Amino acid sequence: MRLSTLTLAATLVAGAAFANPVTYADVVFNENGGVEASLTGVAGNPEEGAKIFSTKKLGNCVACHEVSTLDAPFPGNVGPMLDGVADRWDTTQLRGILVNAKMTYEGTVMPAYFKTDGYTRPGNAYTGKAAEGPLDPLLSAQQIEDVVAFLGTLKE
Repeated sequence: MRLSTLTLAATLVAGAAFANPVTYADVVFNENGGVEASLTGVAGNPEEGAKIFSTKKLGNCVACHEVSTLDAPFPGNVGPMLDGVADRWDTTQLRGILVNAKMTYEGTVMPAYFKTDGYTRPGNAYTGKAAEGPLDPLLSAQQIEDVVAFLGTLKE
């Protein structure tokens, strides 16, 4: 009976943790800009990650990066070629770059896919229609984990 009670308590605590999704403010970066902790506690799905990576309405990573195994009609060349990326960066570094690449590469043009605050909103000066309040991240926490899982498959 005691084991069942402990199991139930652990399940409820774990469920409560996932009921409160992680936000950008919760993310802890290491000294190199990496993010060691998973954003979801759930393993990423590499197939979903490939879809997010190559879909214009999702990550649209192929606008700047090329992966030779993907059948992208017009891959970009602004960012580095990502063949073998899992041999160059570990999961912690890849997650950090996706969450906010500027924590690793200060002058990069890569978007921060999980950052939601600290943006300059000049729209009111031009259109009067700048977004108010917090912004949604470009990718959800699970989508970040899925792309990290996909990138983790790209070895030489």
